[in-house]
Amino acid sequence: MTESQRKLHLTAFMRPVSLHPGAWRYPGSYPDANFNFKHIAKFAQKLEAAKFDAFFMADHLAVLNMPIEALKRSHTVTSFEPFTLLSALSTVTDKIGLAATASTTYDAPYHVARRFASLDHLSGGRAAWNIVTTGNPETSHNFGFDEHLAHGDRYNRAREFYDVVTGLWDSFADDAFTRNTETGEYFDPAKLHTLNHAGDELKVRGPLNIARPPQGWPVIVQAGQSEPGKQLAAETAEVVFCSPKDIEGAKALYADIKERVEKAGRKRDQLKILPAAMIIVGESKQDAQQKRLDLDSLVHYDTAIAALSISLGTDVSGLDPDSFLPEDLPETNASKTSRESVEKLAKQEGLTIRQLAQRYGGYAGLTFLGSPSDIAEEMETWLREEASDGFTCTFPFLPQGLEEVTDKLIPELQRRGLFRDEYTGSTLREHFGLAKPENRFFSKTL
Repeated sequence: MTESQRKLHLTAFMRPVSLHPGAWRYPGSYPDANFNFKHIAKFAQKLEAAKFDAFFMADHLAVLNMPIEALKRSHTVTSFEPFTLLSALSTVTDKIGLAATASTTYDAPYHVARRFASLDHLSGGRAAWNIVTTGNPETSHNFGFDEHLAHGDRYNRAREFYDVVTGLWDSFADDAFTRNTETGEYFDPAKLHTLNHAGDELKVRGPLNIARPPQGWPVIVQAGQSEPGKQLAAETAEVVFCSPKDIEGAKALYADIKERVEKAGRKRDQLKILPAAMIIVGESKQDAQQKRLDLDSLVHYDTAIAALSISLGTDVSGLDPDSFLPEDLPETNASKTSRESVEKLAKQEGLTIRQLAQRYGGYAGLTFLGSPSDIAEEMETWLREEASDGFTCTFPFLPQGLEEVTDKLIPELQRRGLFRDEYTGSTLREHFGLAKPENRFFSKTL
């Protein structure tokens, strides 16, 4: 595909339905949007009508490890289990991909392989597995462990876990099920493979008791930017979910991962890099900025100032909230990069300490805001300059924030030739332009 033919891939980050803690309080929003199936089904249908690639669900296996005073204000404290929700959504959608997170640290590969194979069959080939190693140390206590597995050990397990799951998906050849009513043979035994995996971390016999998924394998998504995470992505992933802060950081990450992909013997275009970005659409940039300030103002100040103090590396809770950040803050051993980032933002946008705190207590990640034309132009720059292959879109509040993207931004992207007008296939692999993996045990070339 030539540079002029490249189009954006867009997925929607939908668990939680908004990453911003003030989203549920925004005027006109659904306070229960994160845990109301009727709302979520309508969101999925709206995204599908806009031709989004996928509906993407993160997952947490524990209540978030934050102080109870902050936790009691969080709309993420209750959420649906991903497979249950996506299975339900598969019955009310037809084309949009359905991506779920499943942990390689606190689950068994047979369970994961079985669930995703089932979801891929139920949805007609629309499933994707977001591989995570689970970073929250509190999770260990919910699975009978006193301590969280070390970072490097989690990634070693994840790499082997991937091999086992994909091996289990290949248990049956695509044409194994003959269902011959004359002979009484339901499947051909010669087209069944028993994995018999015995590795450093895992021991799994197999075979999987489910036919090979329609996509061969559900699409593999990987989230993370650490060195082990980037290497795991290069070797295994087909979509990378990441969180660069700006275009320069994104370009460096994009080049790094794509180079690793080629060194791993894979083609660059067989891995799509989709940074997370909150999208705030307004009539103008000023209008969108005001929406953001209004949203940030809904973050409780006690929670917000604690987040800002952490980012600055020094306690600023005693300062006047409506004053500006002083230039003579005491030096600390905390991250200078983090402090410099806060100070730069404060000067660029002229934010008071209160506004700055509410930004860091709300959502301080990559954000595109402005008119549909403003945002489309910025997204096009990212695509053309190889900072991304598209975006994982997060919404500031729902339903309005989602509808402003689908009803206003998407048509502008389509007008510019940056996004599809219609789905050209029915599976998620087809949406992403990804090849169906050959069965390692029953290759057509054998």
